[in-house]
Amino acid sequence: MPISEPDPRAVLVAGGCGYIGSHMVRMLRDQGLRPVVIDNLSTGHADAVQPGELRQGDIGDRAFVAAVLREARPACVMHFAAASLVGESIRNPSKYWRNNLTQTLGFLDALVAGGCPPFIFSSTAAVFGNPLQTPIRETHPLNPINPYGHSKLAVEYLLQDYAQAHALRFIALRYFNAAGAHPDGSLGERHDPETHLIPLVLQAASGRRPHIARFGNEHATPDGSCIRDYIHVQDLCAAHLLALQRLVAGGASDTYNLGNGQGHSVNEVIAAARRVTGRPITVQDEPARAGDPPVLVADATRARQALGWNPLYPDLDSILAHAWQWERRQQATA
Repeated sequence: MPISEPDPRAVLVAGGCGYIGSHMVRMLRDQGLRPVVIDNLSTGHADAVQPGELRQGDIGDRAFVAAVLREARPACVMHFAAASLVGESIRNPSKYWRNNLTQTLGFLDALVAGGCPPFIFSSTAAVFGNPLQTPIRETHPLNPINPYGHSKLAVEYLLQDYAQAHALRFIALRYFNAAGAHPDGSLGERHDPETHLIPLVLQAASGRRPHIARFGNEHATPDGSCIRDYIHVQDLCAAHLLALQRLVAGGASDTYNLGNGQGHSVNEVIAAARRVTGRPITVQDEPARAGDPPVLVADATRARQALGWNPLYPDLDSILAHAWQWERRQQATA
């Protein structure tokens, strides 16, 4: 049964206890909106959101989602709930197809039954695979090279089909490398295990980790290490807020890249971390990882033009400085 008249302040946030989702919940709250979080806490942290915001359960549980929809009456839905480790996806593809596609299919079916509120999907640069040219535009061929990318691209196709069949309006945002922490140091990355470069480098700087592993030093890049486009988590959330405003105002479905358009190599990140922290960082070379493209850099022109998106923290030093504040807090409580 469709939900009653939506609450224009209510936003349903799936995966809102995770890294990016919790920052989004904070931003929504700061904007005077009412975030309602669905999270099964398999990787998220309940203390990342305020009491009363969390509804614990699986997004693929249609009865559970239907009950949350009736209670929350959201004007928009944001979907951050996914497994996202490339290496793990290669070792355990069934987890990625089940979590990222099957669960999302059940979620979308519940949303359609509940009135089909506008939908914002966290996609990924992994849908492109090894780029044929950089920076990468939305029109670049889609050829993922790992199960994580395959599962995310499958959801993009699913959204297109649901848009045609059920008039679902959606915006898919293809992240490049999310990084950083809340500028006040109160929210940051807490993955277990941690696999992202910047928190790992900063843990090596703080002494919580003996060294940073550099996976491959013979990639087809100027210094032999992988190049990535790092985007501040706050800037990612700002793009979601603009996407929400566009959809609520009746905007059409679309897909956008989110990145700063500037790549930094692993070696450059390590050098910047040494500069920002003033600490020594030991590097240990490891074999290159399967499924790791040498270069991923975004062309986010369309998001800037269509959404009016303008990143506030595009420089690597700001990203590292905010993440370092978070790491120092984690070190103090370890």
